[in-house]
Amino acid sequence: MKNLVILISGRGSNMEAIVRAAIPGVRIAAVISNRPAAAGLAFAADHGIATEVVDHTAHCSRESFDAALASAVDAHAPDLVVLAGFMRVLGDGFVARYEGRLINIHPSLLPSFPGLHTHRRALEAGVRVHGATVHFVTAKLDCGPIVIQAVVPVAADDDEASLAERVLREEHRIYPQAVRWFAEGRAAIEDGKVRLSGVTVPAVLGCVPGLEEA
Repeated sequence: MKNLVILISGRGSNMEAIVRAAIPGVRIAAVISNRPAAAGLAFAADHGIATEVVDHTAHCSRESFDAALASAVDAHAPDLVVLAGFMRVLGDGFVARYEGRLINIHPSLLPSFPGLHTHRRALEAGVRVHGATVHFVTAKLDCGPIVIQAVVPVAADDDEASLAERVLREEHRIYPQAVRWFAEGRAAIEDGKVRLSGVTVPAVLGCVPGLEEA
């Protein structure tokens, strides 16, 4: 059984997707938020998951907050730490502490459009496809080894809201899949890239529905 700790800042819709997936061999040990009013805490509690708040506003420095957060995370002995809409940049020390067991989901096809406002920037750039990426977290923001990506077409009449909604639906599919692969020992980092054992991802647009597993 793999222990997961999920970090959120708001509703945590990707956290909800992982909880609802009921992934075999995975126990969600805790959901931790940096914001006391995060709506996702109530969802987690309603599903019998331990919740905790490490309020970043109570700390005078990033290092102090990171240390408090790490202490809360470590109390649950996680095999994997999952960032699900966690809106704080974590320091290098925190990232190094969980190297190889800290993952994030980003609403773009990395390495394109790292950082914020991805949907707006994709539309401004006139790209034909957009999407989402699950990746391991490294010290360089949004640049860690990629686990899985989902692709959506960009329609001529898309705005930020419509594009974001379509991407979010794909996020809710690929994040539980990435967690499952980790729990099954199928995802390993080798030479700075993720090797997926027993998994074939077709190199076509909209690859997620066509996933094949050995």
